[in-house]
Amino acid sequence: MSLLTPDLGLLFWMILSFAIVFGILARFGFPVITKMVDERRDYIQQSLAKADEANRTLEGIKLKSEELLESARKRQTEIIKQATAHAGQIMQKAKEEAAAMGKQKLDETIRLIDMQKQKAIGEIRSQVAALSVDIAEKILRRQLDNTESHEQLVSQFLDEIEDSDIVKN
Repeated sequence: MSLLTPDLGLLFWMILSFAIVFGILARFGFPVITKMVDERRDYIQQSLAKADEANRTLEGIKLKSEELLESARKRQTEIIKQATAHAGQIMQKAKEEAAAMGKQKLDETIRLIDMQKQKAIGEIRSQVAALSVDIAEKILRRQLDNTESHEQLVSQFLDEIEDSDIVKN
């Protein structure tokens, strides 16, 4: 018996045992293995289909988000334009109110100045009348009896002088 060439009996029993194991595997093992391979293939195909569906959904979401972003940008631009216009209106209104308030203050100041001027003119007039009477008394070296009528006369003279000054100016 040589190590390289098997015996005919050994060869027979090896083929017979191989055929029995192959038959058992073909009857019970291969269907299970085939079934598991088919299930795995179906699972992989379903996973790929779900992945494709998820990619399509993701693309749809991406498009919607881009549309929403564009819409938001347009809305933002519109809001900024409205805010700018509103700010311009507010500034214009504030300028107008400031101008009106300034005019009102100016008118009030002019009125106060006129009142002060009239008061000063009245005081000057009374002082001039008093001084005129005093001067007239000193000139005549006697005291006038009716100072009130003389003050009216001096006031009338001052009015005439003032009117003539106004006409000259």
